[in-house]
Amino acid sequence: MPEISILGWIHTILGVLALLFGFYSLIKYKFIKLKNYSGKIYLVITLIVAGTSLFIYHQGGFGPAHVMGILAIGAVFTGAIAEQTSFFKSFSQYIESLSYSSTFLFHLVPATFDGLRRLPVSDPIVKELDDPLLLNSILVIFVLYLIGIIYQFIILYKK
Repeated sequence: MPEISILGWIHTILGVLALLFGFYSLIKYKFIKLKNYSGKIYLVITLIVAGTSLFIYHQGGFGPAHVMGILAIGAVFTGAIAEQTSFFKSFSQYIESLSYSSTFLFHLVPATFDGLRRLPVSDPIVKELDDPLLLNSILVIFVLYLIGIIYQFIILYKK
């Protein structure tokens, strides 16, 4: 695994910071929203992290992490449109929730891949992309994401 560049460090530190604000927003409000300070900070940092991901090419060119970055940018803008307009009509709150919560998935999947393949530095936990620990970690993240989305949709439906 190549060493982390300065851009990679900035990307990583901001990514962790974004996740902290995102977790806070989800715990306090049950949703990520632009109108909440923590949600706004999370979404702005998410855009920066997603943008910087497009300039990191230490693993042989354009790859899945870059796709996640593009999806994250799209999700932030889709969520903002849903939150601030009536473009999606009665589905706006659901689209907003799905979009903003999906950015969490787009943070966690690449972070898990990189984290398990880089740490500890002297002897990374995972050495191969098909390692069951790595694949099961991604599966757990995805299942938690689905549970979170369903939970948010139930709250919205009950309103």
